Amino acid sequence: MTVEHSESILIVDFGSQVTQLIARRVREAGVYSEIAPFTSAAEAFARMKPQGVILSGSPASVLDEGSPRVPQAIFDSGVPILGICYGQQVMMHQLGGTVTLGESGEFGLAFIEIEDSCVLFDGVWHEGENHQVWMSHGDKVTELAPGFRSVAVSPGSPFAVVADDQRRYYATQFHMEVVHTPDGAKLLANFVRHVCGLAGDWTMAEFRAAKIAEIRQQVGSGRVICGLSGGVDSAVAAVLIHEAIGEQLTCVFVDHGLMRSGEADQVVSLFRGHYNIPLVHVNAETLFLNGLAGVTDPEAKRKFIGKTFIDVFEEEARKIGGAEFLAQGTLYPDVIESVSFTGGPSVTIKSHHNVGGLPERMNMKLVEPLRELFKDEVRALGRELGLPDVFVGRHPFPGPGLAIRIPGEVTKERCDILRKADAIYLEEIRNAGLYDAIWQAFAVLLPVRTVGVMGDYRTYDSVLALRAVTSTDGMTAVAFQFPGDFLARVATRIVNEVRGINRVTYDYTSKPPGTIEWE
Repeated sequence: MTVEHSESILIVDFGSQVTQLIARRVREAGVYSEIAPFTSAAEAFARMKPQGVILSGSPASVLDEGSPRVPQAIFDSGVPILGICYGQQVMMHQLGGTVTLGESGEFGLAFIEIEDSCVLFDGVWHEGENHQVWMSHGDKVTELAPGFRSVAVSPGSPFAVVADDQRRYYATQFHMEVVHTPDGAKLLANFVRHVCGLAGDWTMAEFRAAKIAEIRQQVGSGRVICGLSGGVDSAVAAVLIHEAIGEQLTCVFVDHGLMRSGEADQVVSLFRGHYNIPLVHVNAETLFLNGLAGVTDPEAKRKFIGKTFIDVFEEEARKIGGAEFLAQGTLYPDVIESVSFTGGPSVTIKSHHNVGGLPERMNMKLVEPLRELFKDEVRALGRELGLPDVFVGRHPFPGPGLAIRIPGEVTKERCDILRKADAIYLEEIRNAGLYDAIWQAFAVLLPVRTVGVMGDYRTYDSVLALRAVTSTDGMTAVAFQFPGDFLARVATRIVNEVRGINRVTYDYTSKPPGTIEWE
């Protein structure tokens, strides 16, 4: 089912890892957006009839044979176009300009000088000013296509921002969609509002209504089983689907023994007691832990958990009888690191247990109503649906649970050790009033043993790593800076109260180059 939107922006995906951030910024400006890979952009453009088009970045070079191109129908349509990074280069290349292989690129923070006024800059930047942006390019435009003028430059980009006011074509060499370009969201909003002339009245309430209509259309009179992990994502998905189809939904909580302390009981009481949504609680701890015995490769862990998760769902679906659909709380960050959101050419980083399609033998279709959203948007949807803030504001928790927070072999003993340590860490964070200031905090039990001294005795026990990051969307993250002696206090409690740990460390790595989780 295609829900009609009075205002929309099409984003053509050329394979950038941050393409969905463009969509997020457009939605923040109050306008519905969709992403289409360049291979199907012409069809998406004809279907959507958008009021504007944004061209994404890409790992490709326009100078390479067979590199991605913009469908000519978009240029012929007369709608406003904004090119970002590769989007600028491909515009120039196709419209008569010149792109040259750079002798040296620009990567990371840079500063541009504003040379002339431009509608993108309205109320944000002014002639003669210098502003911070984020660059990531090797090639550069060396000659503008006819009709364009330069309005900003940087040390490595003679045409950092260009404009063709008559055709309403604009392009930047820098990435305005990332948080490292502080004014980028305002520039994108100017394109949406001032260039495309859109009112910007799309809201989460409209998204809710559209998704409910989509779910009803997709499911019809069919039965749906929804996997509850205990986290925000699956909970919001379940409540949204329940609002759409009511008693046609049954939630299944597969307790794989890899949850945080007390979480299984919380899930059961919340959904059976508070929401009165039909819930099947499957205690599968032994099944999962037996299957993980001896497995140390992170991808092998994820694949086993994913396969077993689906196997259990198949069995429960047969017991429930007549279930045709499997619902999941898949989010965009889960997808972008696995495959492109819309089938485009993004580079694979790692797989996720709830991404990649279901086995051919499984006779259920996927319902994934949150697949377009980032975590903060899911929280906003949760509040729109009436979920309590204390639940909606919970930190993200991975589907494979503690299995990917125990590098090396996963055993019940190591799960129990990690559960206790993690609970102490989160308790101290809450006691310090820091929980809501942190995007995600957790402990990792390392496959490393070190010598220690407790009393007069030598110990040889495990090392625990603490992780806490701040982020706006999960795509980039930096380590949280705890005040004073907080970490020392946490380390002391853990070593004193959790048998099996004698050393605690803190992970200061940002994303990139690291990921938020360790596996």
